[in-house]
Amino acid sequence: MAKLDNKVAIVTGGAGGIGAGIVRAYVKENAKVVIVDIAEEKGKALSDALNEQGYETVFIKTDLTDKASLQACVDEVIATYGQIDILVNNAHASRMQGFLDITEEELELSMKTGFFATFYLSQMVIPYLKETKGNMINFGSGAAMKGDKNQGSYVVAKEAIRGMTRVIANEFGEFGIRANLISPIAYSEGVEQWKEANPEYYEKVLEGIPLRRFGDVEHDIGPAAVFLASEDSKYITGQTLMVDGGSIKIY
Repeated sequence: MAKLDNKVAIVTGGAGGIGAGIVRAYVKENAKVVIVDIAEEKGKALSDALNEQGYETVFIKTDLTDKASLQACVDEVIATYGQIDILVNNAHASRMQGFLDITEEELELSMKTGFFATFYLSQMVIPYLKETKGNMINFGSGAAMKGDKNQGSYVVAKEAIRGMTRVIANEFGEFGIRANLISPIAYSEGVEQWKEANPEYYEKVLEGIPLRRFGDVEHDIGPAAVFLASEDSKYITGQTLMVDGGSIKIY
């Protein structure tokens, strides 16, 4: 029996990067995956490709900064499947900027696509997770835990998400809901662009990874997300799982 057999999972930012890696890992464990993203062409292409391979996915174009769009997404999932077992809040857009130069627009971008999208979607989905004793996986960052320079808006949003995850774990554990956070390092389209723009910083980060490589979105991050969504982690909640090649140790 597959680890996510007949589970219905929502993956935000599922059209590319880490989100797409998780989508691929989930369908291979027999989950029915809802790919949620603003990137319609990429999202539809991924969904179509996986469906042609015999997996079951649905793409829903969603503006994560719009509560009405988030609610419409949840409503469509329920209308289609009648249940939600797994919520993966992966999507997040942000720009690097020195702290004193962060603009209101840049702060809002990070908070709206990261923290607020995670917050509101969690509120909308938790009632359905109560019914399925489901679980939630949110995303943090080692950069946030260290407080990396020039990452102020990103750090603020990521640490807010991490705190919220612990609150959800404590408040809804009695209903069988688990909430955990993954802090990854993975080579994605976004990291590739960042590498081209910041080659010296990229090499510095790479040197700081004990395993000396960036993770693979499907084969390194995907299995961690499968683990946290499956019965294998049934006694784990409120935790931060570092899937970063050993970059940061939490004691």
